[in-house]
Amino acid sequence: MARSVRILGLCGSLRRASYNRGALRAAGELMPPDSQLEVFEIAGLPGFDQDDEGDPPAQVVELKRAIRRADGLLFVTPEYNYSVPGVLKNAIDWASRPYGDNAWAGKPAAILGASIGAIGTARAQYHLRQMFVFLDVHALNQPEVMIGKAAERFDEQGNLTDDSTRELLRKLLESLVAWTRRWSATAST
Repeated sequence: MARSVRILGLCGSLRRASYNRGALRAAGELMPPDSQLEVFEIAGLPGFDQDDEGDPPAQVVELKRAIRRADGLLFVTPEYNYSVPGVLKNAIDWASRPYGDNAWAGKPAAILGASIGAIGTARAQYHLRQMFVFLDVHALNQPEVMIGKAAERFDEQGNLTDDSTRELLRKLLESLVAWTRRWSATAST
């Protein structure tokens, strides 16, 4: 039997009751049996300061360690001002620095997001994909999960209740685990 795939989940929303946190919780429930989801909390990361990149804060060291331990990544992001939230960009910057010590490099990843708007988080997800080019993160292309009209798909406790969205999320996670296995096999040859 193959080794269990470790996926690291990062949420770009700090708000405890956000739809994106609900989507990340649902992902934890829907992971394929041969995988596990570990969530890293980016709340409290200080703003990136290049003066500190040589001796980063302990939380940054732990973030980079968690990324390197993971086989793959799951980014769950809201969309703020047509892009990713600053706290997520900050975490990305910290873990990619200093130059030559990019913890993200070579990692397979998937993206999803939830929004009360009709198009979900399309623009934020596409901005993440642009960042992935420089970061050398290998984004899963399909399926795309952009949960629009989130208020209709989650209950008052933030649980994802929409069956078709849960099924799409399940397919994304299955694809991410398969994608991660493919990248792991390629990296080891």
